[in-house]
Amino acid sequence: MKIVNIVPGFGGTFYCGNCLRDSGYTKSLIKLGHDAMMLPIYLPLTMEHGIEKDTNPIFYGAVNIYLKQNFKIFRNMPGWMERFFNSSSILRYAAKKAGSTRTEGLEEMTISMLMGKDGNQNDELQELIDFLKNHEKPDIVHLSNALLIGLAKQIREQLNVPVVCSLQDEDVWVDAMNDHYRNKVWDLMSEKAKNVDAFISVSDYYAHEMKKKMRIPDEKMHIVPIGIDSSLYSYSKPANNPPVIGFISRMYEEHGFGLLIDAYIILKKNSKYKDVLLKLSGGYTADDKKYVKSQIKKLKKAGIFDDVEFIDDYKPEKRFNFFNKITLLSVPVLKGEAFGVYQLESMACGVPLVQPALGAFPEIIENTSGGITYSPNNAETLVNSWISILSKPELIEEMSNKGHHAVINNYAIDPVSERVLNIYKKLIL
Repeated sequence: MKIVNIVPGFGGTFYCGNCLRDSGYTKSLIKLGHDAMMLPIYLPLTMEHGIEKDTNPIFYGAVNIYLKQNFKIFRNMPGWMERFFNSSSILRYAAKKAGSTRTEGLEEMTISMLMGKDGNQNDELQELIDFLKNHEKPDIVHLSNALLIGLAKQIREQLNVPVVCSLQDEDVWVDAMNDHYRNKVWDLMSEKAKNVDAFISVSDYYAHEMKKKMRIPDEKMHIVPIGIDSSLYSYSKPANNPPVIGFISRMYEEHGFGLLIDAYIILKKNSKYKDVLLKLSGGYTADDKKYVKSQIKKLKKAGIFDDVEFIDDYKPEKRFNFFNKITLLSVPVLKGEAFGVYQLESMACGVPLVQPALGAFPEIIENTSGGITYSPNNAETLVNSWISILSKPELIEEMSNKGHHAVINNYAIDPVSERVLNIYKKLIL
């Protein structure tokens, strides 16, 4: 089967769970004997995940579509100028600048992309379709997220193939908009959902949320969790001499980075836990730099900055090493998430989770017994939850074993990919 996954590049400036999902899935499809590829849009795919270096062009180059959306003078720019703005060096530079991952200022762009051929990116849409038609000839096209469903109608009509769309954390982008744009975007996404043959949510929680927000009928909704290749991860008993708390995700407010810092400062005031260390990884964007500096300032003021390690490299080998040096993992996302692939990575390495009882976190922990949840999501409750685990070494070991085996048995990438392939087959027949 020829499968094309259309995925947004992110420039490599922070730990991207959706990117890990897409790349791991594509690699698994290739292993299972299918002709699968990732086709990047907006920005390059820069994180290495074991897939051969991509030589395909980048469609919907972020710089070009931004200029065309906001300045009419650029809508008829010569080809050489488009190629310049679409070069890898320019796009990688753009990825490092502020604003590429925040909603503010990109509301009209979001709407235009959802409008498909009726938006300001019709030329880019047709260029992508011509490439698929003349070079790839896919049996199925899989969109990485629902913010891309403006592509679906033209792909279906011109290529005569089914279109599948993954669902994971689109609400984070849309719900950050003001009421005017938020309502308009959800209405538009609900309308464009009619052009998608099947949606695949990564959790029961998120399937329920998106069926309401996008008015998706039951027969189009499928639930397939994220999978990982557990053979890549080295299992070891959680570190305990000294204990180490870990965080790996984009370091910004919405992912609870500041909440975690506040909790650590409180924990270190308890003489029983003054030796506990903190390891932080996942990176941040230019937008987040000021915020991260403010958290560092708090650590220095509390006199515990020397007990904190920032790990800038989160590529596979360094990331696996990170997990093997921590006792437990907390990523206290303020409003929860649709899944959180770092949870699987953590448990695969034998590290228990301490997560807020929000989003899909309770669902994942209930299915694995690899950690605990807490509520409400504030620093004091998080500290108490850490203490409830750190004070019981036998509980840490029990959750370590259960979580590790649950990932191997229930979230192995190849069986997960087979479940997605079964959805494809039903659409193609």
